[in-house]
Amino acid sequence: MSLDFKLPELGENIKQGDVVKVFVKAGDAVKKDQPLIEVETDKASVEVPSTAAGTVASVMVKVGDKVKPGQVLMKLEAGAAAATPNGAAKPAAAAPAPAPKAAAPAAAPAPAPAPAPAPPAPVASGAPSGPAAPSVRKFAREIGVDIAQVPGSGSEGRISVEDVKAYARARAAAPAGAGPAPAPLPDLARWGTVESKPMSAVRRATARHMSNAWTRIPHVTQHDKADVTAFEQFRKGPAKKAGLDITVTAMVVKVCAAALRRFPQFNVSLDEARDAIIHKSYCHIGVAVDTERGLLVPVLRDADKKGLKAVAAEITALAGKAREKRLSADDMQGGCFTITNLGGIGGSGFTPIVNWPEVAILGLSRSSWEPVWQEGEFTPRLIMPLSLSYDHRVIDGADAARFLRWVAEALAQPLVLALEEGNG
Repeated sequence: MSLDFKLPELGENIKQGDVVKVFVKAGDAVKKDQPLIEVETDKASVEVPSTAAGTVASVMVKVGDKVKPGQVLMKLEAGAAAATPNGAAKPAAAAPAPAPKAAAPAAAPAPAPAPAPAPPAPVASGAPSGPAAPSVRKFAREIGVDIAQVPGSGSEGRISVEDVKAYARARAAAPAGAGPAPAPLPDLARWGTVESKPMSAVRRATARHMSNAWTRIPHVTQHDKADVTAFEQFRKGPAKKAGLDITVTAMVVKVCAAALRRFPQFNVSLDEARDAIIHKSYCHIGVAVDTERGLLVPVLRDADKKGLKAVAAEITALAGKAREKRLSADDMQGGCFTITNLGGIGGSGFTPIVNWPEVAILGLSRSSWEPVWQEGEFTPRLIMPLSLSYDHRVIDGADAARFLRWVAEALAQPLVLALEEGNG
C-alpha cells in the first residue's frame, strides 16, 4: 500500500520549517517510529518518525528545503504496520532552538501578518514644541518621547502629561514588526570572493527576537563588581569535600532568586497595550547555554524554592538537554529573569540584551585577581564583573544600582550559597 508521509503540525503558530537532515533514501527499509527526517523551526528541532514499517519509494525533499505542515515529504510502500489517519506523521519530541542570545532569549514569536506602516519613532528634531511645564518635559524624556512631536490639547497648544501618554500609546499601538525596510547591501563581490549562506531557522529567530527586544525596550546597563574569593574557597573546600559540584552560575541563580524576592519590581512584565505592569508570584530563571546551533535559554523553574545543590544539578541537566537537542518547548518559556555567563571565555564586561518580555538580564564576565585595600593593606581578591541590563520604562536607575549592589554583596558571603540547601 502506498502511503504519503506528511509533515505533522510542529507547534502553535509554526507555519514552516527547514529540512536539516534526511536520514533515509529511496529503497531503504524503515521501521515504524524510525526517524526519517529532521526539521528545524524557530522554536524546535524535530525528528519526524515514520508512521509505518515499509520501504521508502521516493524522497521529495532535500536538506535546506522549506517545508510546511501537511506537505508530502516522502512516498512509502507500507508493510503490515498500520499508518495513522490521512498518512500524517506523528509529532516527535521537540528540542527547541532559542531564541535569543544574549543573552537571549526564549522562543521567538511567530511572524504576524504584514502590518500597516507604523509612524516612525521620533528622533530629537530640534523643532520647537508647544508650551509644556518642566515636569511634563521630564516625563516625556523618561519614557523616550520627543516632546517636539507631541500635539498639545491645551490653550495655545500647551502639552499636558496626558498628551504625552496618548502619543506614547499611539506609537506603541503601531503593529509589531513595522519599521524601516531592510537596507540593501553594497556589491561586496566587487572587492573579492564572497559566499552567501542562508540563515538557519535558529539564527532567523534570534535575529527577530533581538531586533524586537532592542527596538522595543529602552536599555540601560548598570555595572558593578563582586568579590567571590570566599565563594571560591567554599567551592574548592567544604563543598568539594561534601561531594558537591557547585558552579558560579548555580550560585548566581540562587542569589538572583533571593534578589527577585527582595526587589519584586524586577520580577514583572510590562503590558504596553493596557499600560499595566504584571507582577509574577513565581520565580523562574533562564540560563543561557552556548551550543553548536546557537544560544539557547532553558528555564529553571521555582529557583527560589530549591537548594543550591538541586539548582546546580538542574542547570547541568538543562545544559545537557540543550546541547543534545532534547529540550521541550516548555523548557524554553516562562522565564522571569535571565543570566548569561561569558566568564569561561573572557572579557571584563558587556551589555546583554533584555530577554523580552522580561525586564532585566544579568551578565557575568571573567573573574580576575585584583588588589583590594582592606584593613590598612592591599590583599589579593578574586573579583567578578557584573553587568545588569534593564528596561528603563519599568526600573529606575537607583533601583537597578541597589539590586546589583545587593547581588554583589550576597555573592561575597559564602553562607548565602547554602540558602535553603536543606530543601534542595
